[in-house]
Amino acid sequence: MAKLLVVESSILPQAASASREITAKFIAKWVAKHPETTVAHRDLAANPPPHLGVALLSGAAKPAAERSSEEQAAAISDELITELLAADVIVIGAPMYNFSVSSALKSWIDAIAIAGRTFRYLPEGGVEGLVTGKKAYVIASRGGIYSEGPMAGLNFQDTYLRGVLGFLGITDLEVVAVEGQNMGAEAKAAGQASAAQRVAALLA
Repeated sequence: MAKLLVVESSILPQAASASREITAKFIAKWVAKHPETTVAHRDLAANPPPHLGVALLSGAAKPAAERSSEEQAAAISDELITELLAADVIVIGAPMYNFSVSSALKSWIDAIAIAGRTFRYLPEGGVEGLVTGKKAYVIASRGGIYSEGPMAGLNFQDTYLRGVLGFLGITDLEVVAVEGQNMGAEAKAAGQASAAQRVAALLA
C-alpha cells in the first residue's frame, strides 16, 4: 500500500490558492489510479513549524531521552521526519513568495534537514542523503513567468526545492509549474490549464 504525504504551504485558502487547487487535482488523479493509497496531509499554513533555533537544532540531533527541557522543542522535528520517512510519495504545494518558498515551508525544511537523520557527512568528504527510494512532486505556483524568459534568474523556488530535496536523497522529482497567476484572468486560467495538463500527463 503506497503512502502519499501532501505538504501544503500556501497562505491562501483552497478557493483562492492555485497551488492548493492543482494539488487537489493531483491527489484526486493519483488516488483514482492507485486506490490503495493512504494520504497524509500536512498544512504548514494552518500549523506552521517553529522557526529554527538553537534548542531545536541541537535537540533534533539527540535521542529524545538525552534532550534538555529546552531541547524538547525538537519533538516537532521527530514528528516531521517520521512522517517524511514513512511516505513513498511526497507532494509539495509551494507558491512563490518573493522569488522563493514560504517561511513555513522553509521552517519545515529546517526541521527535517538534520545531520545524522536525513543526511550524513562522509568521512572522505561530501554528503549522503538518507531519504531515498521516494518520488516527489512540487506544485510550484507563481504570479509571473519564471520558468523561462527575463525572470528565470529569479526563480529560487523550485530550484531551491530540487537542490535541498536532492541533498536529502530525494532525487526523483517532478515540478508542475502554475504560472501567470497575477497576470490577468486569461493568463491565470491558461496557467492552471497548463498545470492540470501536466498533472494528467505525469499520471497517465
